[in-house]
Amino acid sequence: GGVGDGFDVRKSGDVRCALVGFPSVGKSSFLSRVTETKSEAANYEFTTLTCIPGKLVHKGTEIQILDLPGIIEGAAEGKGRGRQVISTARTADLVIIMLDAASGEAQRRKIEYELESVGIRLNMRPPNITFKKKPSCTSNIVNYTSTIKLNNGLSDTMVKEILKDYKIFNADVIIREDITVDEFIDVIEGNRRYMPCLYLYNKLDTITMEEMNRLSQIPHSVVCSLKWDLNIEEVIEEIWEHLNMIRIFTKKHGARPDFVKPFVVKRNADVEHICNRIHQDLKTKFKYALIWGTSAKYNGQRAGISHVLEDEDV
Repeated sequence: GGVGDGFDVRKSGDVRCALVGFPSVGKSSFLSRVTETKSEAANYEFTTLTCIPGKLVHKGTEIQILDLPGIIEGAAEGKGRGRQVISTARTADLVIIMLDAASGEAQRRKIEYELESVGIRLNMRPPNITFKKKPSCTSNIVNYTSTIKLNNGLSDTMVKEILKDYKIFNADVIIREDITVDEFIDVIEGNRRYMPCLYLYNKLDTITMEEMNRLSQIPHSVVCSLKWDLNIEEVIEEIWEHLNMIRIFTKKHGARPDFVKPFVVKRNADVEHICNRIHQDLKTKFKYALIWGTSAKYNGQRAGISHVLEDEDV
């Protein structure tokens, strides 16, 4: 379905996180605790009626956190301000789903359903397949190749049937991993957004110790209590880990490195990426870079433009 327009919030800082959850799970309290922003918090539902941005500075990185209005069931169809919430969530680098620890599993399933129904795929990567649609002609053919055995219901015949439903009769399809029919449809649709997600279980004061331990063991999950101010630093660390960013510092020739403001980039970024961030013309004049840090074999190593950088390289 259509996603609708998001809230008009200017992107600031190095990265953006969208804080999503049902009303009254503690989103506003969390924003007030980790940023300088005071988002209105109360014990009744729907206190936040618009999108409130806050800034968290961690490891020299400015992380913008958007406190979005509480999601309700049917958000994807536009109930509440659901479409705006979900559109804004799509612009983020990380989705943080905040849950009430006492009813977290049920809330989690409902929110995942709402996000998935508008093409957001949480903690998934795009399937390893090549799909190339070609213009229709007199000799239409679907060239199908699979490099591995498929066990999830996808086959040559199934692929051709699905493409026929989409009125695609001329295409190249190369499948390199064992994917499901739904994952293949995601590739055809082409408008899916694959996003990292952190599940944040709040209100530990309402559950048992055993339940707290169980929730903390779930992948991509972290537990906290804003009421008791418990485990908040661990939450911030998990946000940083899930953003999967690295910090790259620069230095002018003969000067000390600038350790105050790093360039914050996605993991596996190369020297070319940093050149583009500094100035668009730098790449054309580039000869070599001098690298200090864990990606270099020795300090001051000469590296080419495709050299892959690591966290805190200079």
